[in-house]
Amino acid sequence: MALINENYLKLPGSYLFAEIAKRVTTFKTEFPEANIIRLGIGDVTQPLTPAVIEGLHKAVDEMAHAETFRGYGPEQGYNFLIKKIIETDYRSRGIELEEDEVFVSDGSKSDVGNIQEIFGVHNKVAITDPVYPVYLDTNVMAGRTGDFSNGIFENVTYLICNAENNFVPELPTEKVDLIYLCVPNNPTGTTLSKKELKKWVDYARANNSIILFDSAYEAYIQDPELPHSIYEIEGAKEVAIEFRSFSKTAGFTGTRCAYTVVPKTVLALTANGEKHALNKLWNRRQTTKFNGTPYIIQKGAEATYTPEGQAEIKSIVKYYMDNARIIKEGLESIGIQTFGGVNAPYIWLKVPKGLDSWSFFDKLLHEVHIVGTPGTGFGPSGEGYFRLTAFGNKEATIEAIERIKTKLSL
Repeated sequence: MALINENYLKLPGSYLFAEIAKRVTTFKTEFPEANIIRLGIGDVTQPLTPAVIEGLHKAVDEMAHAETFRGYGPEQGYNFLIKKIIETDYRSRGIELEEDEVFVSDGSKSDVGNIQEIFGVHNKVAITDPVYPVYLDTNVMAGRTGDFSNGIFENVTYLICNAENNFVPELPTEKVDLIYLCVPNNPTGTTLSKKELKKWVDYARANNSIILFDSAYEAYIQDPELPHSIYEIEGAKEVAIEFRSFSKTAGFTGTRCAYTVVPKTVLALTANGEKHALNKLWNRRQTTKFNGTPYIIQKGAEATYTPEGQAEIKSIVKYYMDNARIIKEGLESIGIQTFGGVNAPYIWLKVPKGLDSWSFFDKLLHEVHIVGTPGTGFGPSGEGYFRLTAFGNKEATIEAIERIKTKLSL
């Protein structure tokens, strides 16, 4: 008889967004006439921009002719896109990368979930709490986290982020090996300064740790003093892997394109102390398990780096950040405490007294027909908080806030 990977059985309950979908489906069955506004899952609503569409169309036409048809491409991504990534996203900020340090993929979710495969199962993992569930759940599946008890996993170091510490995680008091940081943060919408990031880079260098740095929302940073890449921090290229995505900046949530940067200077140890470059290990993993992002999609992503594409992306970011402002100002006008929404498209709010995260979810859904995301779904420290996203269309966002201001009983 085939045996299962019993680590999957350690995962508590349903995946967060599956539970949300279940509750919304039940509500719609009971109240089919309700006009539900979704500000929960961070999916975009604005269409692909003209530059991207033109790039996709041209690539599709190429596939119709033998002389320009493309079959299997390089698993690491086409050079035409990698060169644009390096030139625009990194060299413009004084960061130099080699082409074989950038790996194009089908999404940051895939990469942040798969990256743990190149690390041993006995590594000690540190995650911010609250946290994007994929970081934790994939380590549970791999058997790296130990057992689940009283809401936490025994072999995970939880870096608490809340209003009391301004959502700035403190350095762990115990030695950890893998550190997940998401900046700007999902779900809290908060950021870290260069000074704060430097502390983490210094810690990683001193303890032979690796930082797994998710910067999928860096395009939403408005403050010019905040870093957009961890490689702006001295020494980070020795200890950090960075993940970026076209999903929220260029509307690629349904098109799927992202990239991961693995500098060749990032090393990790074998059990007997030998150093190995993680770049080679990640390349081996990708060439074995991944056939590459489709040529058509990469041509669409390349189009985002044209002057027209860059202007269109800035327009999209402004659209969603306007939504964030509307949500934040609307909530604060009725006395709800909010965080984020200034350098990120997420608004993290403190639920009203007397409610927990899931009861506030049900209250929003039943009273004003709005879907958000309970903070407790992101970890123990998310209890008492709630996430709303700015990725809805503007008309729905305005209506949602008006409903909250006029119909929600507080």
